[in-house]
Amino acid sequence: MILYPAIDLKDGQCVRLLRGEMEEATVFGDDPAAQALAFQEAGCEWIHLVDLNGAFAGHPVNADAVEAILSRVTVPCQLGGGIRDMDTIAMWIEKGLSRVILGTVAVENPALVREAALVFPDRIAVGIDARQGRVATKGWATETDVMATDLAKSFEDAGVCAIIYTDIDRDGAMAGPNIEATEALARAVSIPVIASGGVSRMGDLTALRDTGVIAGAISGRALYDGAIDLAAALAALKC
Repeated sequence: MILYPAIDLKDGQCVRLLRGEMEEATVFGDDPAAQALAFQEAGCEWIHLVDLNGAFAGHPVNADAVEAILSRVTVPCQLGGGIRDMDTIAMWIEKGLSRVILGTVAVENPALVREAALVFPDRIAVGIDARQGRVATKGWATETDVMATDLAKSFEDAGVCAIIYTDIDRDGAMAGPNIEATEALARAVSIPVIASGGVSRMGDLTALRDTGVIAGAISGRALYDGAIDLAAALAALKC
């Protein structure tokens, strides 16, 4: 299982939100590129990036910070937030992004996801963010009646390379991930599922790994707070 350290970007800074609330942001640093480099030096295989402002605005807002990260690290990076058209997808891939995460458009314009996955094979992931199983969009500000599992299944034949599943109520709360829901989703589809939201200790990572079906896990606050030592976690997950 791959551990993805997370860098959430708000106003050019590294932050973590509590349950997706922008006003509940804790700033962990003002040099995202330096933070990305530190994650790389600790041995990570991937870095997970989120343009929080972009998710609400519907277009890239923290592009300068993302570009600075891409210029400093050599490990692959994936990005979500405010990516809602082919031009933006192509722009990020041309700038060196390894994987684009499509969230809101996966609900509002699934044809775009399919087109992007065809044009950019193995580079398109779907971000599914849910409260009590129902998908939320536009930076989690809009709740829908779409069930997370139904949305994931609808892309089984689309060629997407991963699903990033976030339990919003767990995100940033340091209360542990929703292992049951994430495992159920991973068993319901053949697309690799990456868990996000609530990973707060090493035991959470091993529990996700031990399901045998979850491909990756994203952690942010626990790494910044020191609750999880990244280098130690990476070593343990390779055992």
